Amino acid sequence: MKLATVELENISKVYADGTPAVDRVSLSIRDHEFVVLVGPSGCGKTTTLRMIAGLEAISSGTLKINGRVVNDVAPKDRDIAMVFQNYALYPHMNVYKNMAFSLEMRRKELGLSRAMIDQRVKETAKSLGLTDVLARKPKALSGGQRQRVALGRAIVRNPQAFLFDEPLSNLDAKLRVETRAEIKRLHLKLRTTTIYVTHDQEEAMTMGDRIVVMKDGVIQQCDSPLEVYQNPANQFVASFVGMPPMNLITGQVGQHDEFILGEQKLTLPGKLAGAARAQGGQNLVLGIRPEQISPKVEERFAGSGNVIRGVVQVIEPLGDRVDVRFRVDERLTMICRTETHRATGIAPGDSITFHIAMAQCHLFEDSPAGENIVRKWNSKEQRADMTAKSLSE
Repeated sequence: MKLATVELENISKVYADGTPAVDRVSLSIRDHEFVVLVGPSGCGKTTTLRMIAGLEAISSGTLKINGRVVNDVAPKDRDIAMVFQNYALYPHMNVYKNMAFSLEMRRKELGLSRAMIDQRVKETAKSLGLTDVLARKPKALSGGQRQRVALGRAIVRNPQAFLFDEPLSNLDAKLRVETRAEIKRLHLKLRTTTIYVTHDQEEAMTMGDRIVVMKDGVIQQCDSPLEVYQNPANQFVASFVGMPPMNLITGQVGQHDEFILGEQKLTLPGKLAGAARAQGGQNLVLGIRPEQISPKVEERFAGSGNVIRGVVQVIEPLGDRVDVRFRVDERLTMICRTETHRATGIAPGDSITFHIAMAQCHLFEDSPAGENIVRKWNSKEQRADMTAKSLSE
């Protein structure tokens, strides 16, 4: 098993016309790790991947694979394998020849016999469920089979790292779920360092050991999927990760740790109140995940104070869950996601009360960067605690 670390140190890409695509990206990918670059179209994730692959020249910064600087190393000499969105299979070759092609081209250089190549291809085909289609050409395969052939062609090379560029975009929904599970299973088996690009946040959340959220060529947050979801660094990450997206509501903080929404008020608990006070009474943005909102006040919520009234606009059934879109006032519409039975009897036009689980909410700066002030406040507290502890010692 090959070891592979990938290090990006202040990597930038600026095109000839002056357009910046990637801006000083620094990222350290550990051996055997599965890292997902995610973000909207044009955020720089694919350009970053192509620079790692050697398909795009690096404007500035340093790229290392296993500690070796590879800025000027040709793609074929980086010992990596890339799987593209469009499969890139040779239409005139059957599955076996497509999978064996790169090894045949470099057979002498790699010191491989044809028997060794044959063994690699057949073992890989078996693990991917392709044994029965080795004699077929790509036009006779389904989209899922073609994608698995592309995966197999990468796997037989036994590279230091796999690079995936939105490999599931051309598949239908059911096949996409099956194939992403297959990729994850193969990673757990092969333990090859993997860098995966997608715009689909569900793929990122379910597949990555860490996810790197990008916007405008800049890394916004790099953490475990659960940490990114539960503790987003800023408004962009909060709104991008999660479906439906987080409700972001601009309001004022009152004297009694209240978040004021027009004529309605919510009580800020614990950390939220402390972080809000530290901001000095500025306008702030409250972030509420749709699943943290419950329609109709139940007995257990009575007297909690964290309730708002709204008029139901649209109900979207999802089987075991339902999304309820409701209007709080003329400027504010919110989304609630709840169990189907909790929404029974609710209809568009109804004016009902919603409970907010405030302890699980977030507060952000009301600015273009929109940092998570609780996250920032917690970091300051931790630094202060560490300083006090070191002084006492």
